[in-house]
Amino acid sequence: MTFRVTSLSRRSLLAAVSTLALPLAAQPAWPARPVRLLVAYPPGGVSDAIARLLAEKLATQLGQPVIVENRAGASGTIGMDAVAKAVPDGYTVGFSAISPLVLSPHLGKLPFDPAKDIVPVASVMYSPVLLLATPATAVRDFRELLGAARSQPGALRWATSGSGSLGHIMLEQLQAAAKAQFTHVPYKGGGQQITDALGGQFELLSINTGPAVMQQVKAGKLRALAVGAPTRIETLPKVPTLAELGYPAANLTSVFGVFAPAGVPQPVLERLNAEINKTLRLADVRSRLVASDNVPTGGSAAEFARHIAAESDSNARIVKAAGIKGE
Repeated sequence: MTFRVTSLSRRSLLAAVSTLALPLAAQPAWPARPVRLLVAYPPGGVSDAIARLLAEKLATQLGQPVIVENRAGASGTIGMDAVAKAVPDGYTVGFSAISPLVLSPHLGKLPFDPAKDIVPVASVMYSPVLLLATPATAVRDFRELLGAARSQPGALRWATSGSGSLGHIMLEQLQAAAKAQFTHVPYKGGGQQITDALGGQFELLSINTGPAVMQQVKAGKLRALAVGAPTRIETLPKVPTLAELGYPAANLTSVFGVFAPAGVPQPVLERLNAEINKTLRLADVRSRLVASDNVPTGGSAAEFARHIAAESDSNARIVKAAGIKGE
């Protein structure tokens, strides 16, 4: 299943008509000027750093500057809304996790239609999600965790980055499959969550891998019980995935990619996809991703679209079954 543009906005239609009105010889080759990359997250984080690395490499390959603009807020939906409303000429694209397209729509009304207003260009990376134990609990491994959750329903507090976040979905999937009960503690983002975890304000947290988190895990202050990822991560080879432990539905990762407004000419989309895949094959790019415990992906736009569609369908069922509400 792929996303198809079933209708064009007036903006998209005017852009398309104005382009077609030019003789082929008069149409400038893309890109003829700088490209904007809208990052759906604030400066300074891992996703922002990877987006800037991607922009730097793409600028060299495209022969035009790729200017990064941060449009953070509302779990990525502010940035993706800006992408959806941009002129579809290939000069504005976005970098985001897929959650604004596959999770946010099922939690509340959005100012854009993910299926009609945005097109996937290329998958860039996936970020594993760690399930960690804090100093507030003595559980040493996943088996002990389930035993404690079953013997004392609701006693273990599980912190996530927010109601309806990927970590919350992981919690709900694990509760349902393992017949275990936790108490959800939603936060607004990860910074305070880590501080409170170290202070023992709750027993468990699910959070994306990153330097700040891994530093605490390697120091033994937070204990990794499981990871949501297709395979075990290199820096924690003894930590099993949730799929290995028998809970594939809870084995979730954050997938990031590049997106464009619907209506961008197909040759431009194909060029962007090819250049992003070329970038992801560079040794220094791959090493930077792996060093931050992220895994490069790549592939065709069609493959990325199919993955997004499948994730959206799955999340719709989970949100409805668990009665999850957006914040």
